[in-house]
Amino acid sequence: MTTTKNMTTLAYSLSKVKTISLALPEINWKKFYIIGVLMTISLIFLSLLFYVFGVNELTKGSYLIKNYQKEITKLSAENARLETNFAEIGFLENVQEKAKDLSFEKTKEVKYIQIVGGELVSAK
Repeated sequence: MTTTKNMTTLAYSLSKVKTISLALPEINWKKFYIIGVLMTISLIFLSLLFYVFGVNELTKGSYLIKNYQKEITKLSAENARLETNFAEIGFLENVQEKAKDLSFEKTKEVKYIQIVGGELVSAK
């Protein structure tokens, strides 16, 4: 019985103890909502701003690539033309030098020889 009496006394003394609770700060939900909306609008605005700058840079890059491709095409055509001219000039100079070395003369008139019988050489 002593244990029951001790338990009852302990329960009674615990009921007399004041409970301490932590007080949570009060949240002003209106301010919290306004700040959240403003932050969301700011993030959307910044995202759109970065998107516009990104599209602008992409457009600049594609424009530069297009212009460089045109320039490459133009320079390639000019290079092919110059290579052809160089080859022709080199070939003609060689032919003219060879003709001078062999003592060729420029023809002024062409005369054709007519062969009677249709044969130039005949075998016996």
